Amino acid sequence: MLYELIRPALFRLDPETAHHLTLRGLKALCRLGGWNPLRYSPKGRARSVMGLSFPNPVGLAAGLDKNGECLEGLAALGFGFIEVGTVTPRPQPGNPAPRLFRVPEAEAIVNRMGFNNKGVDYLAQEIERSRYRGVLGINIGKNRDTPVESALDDYLESLRKVYALASYVTVNISSPNTPGLRTLQTRENLAQLLAGLVAERESLARQHGRRVPLAVKIAPDLEPREIEEIADALVRFRLDAVIATNTTASRAGVEGLGHAGEAGGLSGRPLFEKSTEIVRRLSRALQGKLPIIACGGIFGVDDARRKLDAGADLVQIYTGLIYRGPALVSELVKGL
Repeated sequence: MLYELIRPALFRLDPETAHHLTLRGLKALCRLGGWNPLRYSPKGRARSVMGLSFPNPVGLAAGLDKNGECLEGLAALGFGFIEVGTVTPRPQPGNPAPRLFRVPEAEAIVNRMGFNNKGVDYLAQEIERSRYRGVLGINIGKNRDTPVESALDDYLESLRKVYALASYVTVNISSPNTPGLRTLQTRENLAQLLAGLVAERESLARQHGRRVPLAVKIAPDLEPREIEEIADALVRFRLDAVIATNTTASRAGVEGLGHAGEAGGLSGRPLFEKSTEIVRRLSRALQGKLPIIACGGIFGVDDARRKLDAGADLVQIYTGLIYRGPALVSELVKGL
């Protein structure tokens, strides 16, 4: 109810301004403790995935809290897990503004943020200061000016710095807003990347006495053959999960609408069918050998159930939260 009252005002603001105001507001409300009007303590159905215990299957996708600055405020909404990032080894400003656009007629968003973040060291400090103790995913990527052939170095640097802080680490190779990043999904590049990450993870596991699961986030714009190749590589290198999917380069379903022609990745309702089909194909290719976390176009319980029926083990939301507000979290937790 509260969000329904304030959303019109937020939607009159520039989307990126509204984003920052929302995070600041959640942090402020969190200080109220039990008096927080958005606080929700769900009694969801716990699930065990990647060897981790999730109090409910509804997570926050990466991108909303890139720097880990609002963990407690977001946790108060009732998420079963939170994923922060994408974070890069060095701070970077991202692409020039404006770079975030609403397409309200389709309940969609176009973004070309470009991994804007304050760097992995800042993220680590924020997490260490936080009192959040739930399941935490940390999403890592490469800096824009790092050549694709040197991408592994960036991922390794961030993996080392977040390893002790993460419940699981997600390797983002699918954002459409970092030039060349999606080429890391091709067979040879992916094999080289995964081999290096898995070897480093085993070294870190011995050092820390704890094996942190590794997930890979993939694009929705993949051909069936590419999905099978990715599934084969994930199983061969013993990854722990796959997140399907990131935003799409397609504009199907938003043709002719305001801001739909902006460059960047499209998320929201128009992504639902495309990302669900990727989940379905992945599930067939993986045959239960590793779990799937579904993300893309979830706006209600029926959407989430269709993701689970397609083969997902957990779901994540982002754009649905922007349009529906915190009530979506409680609705999903109760409905699932």
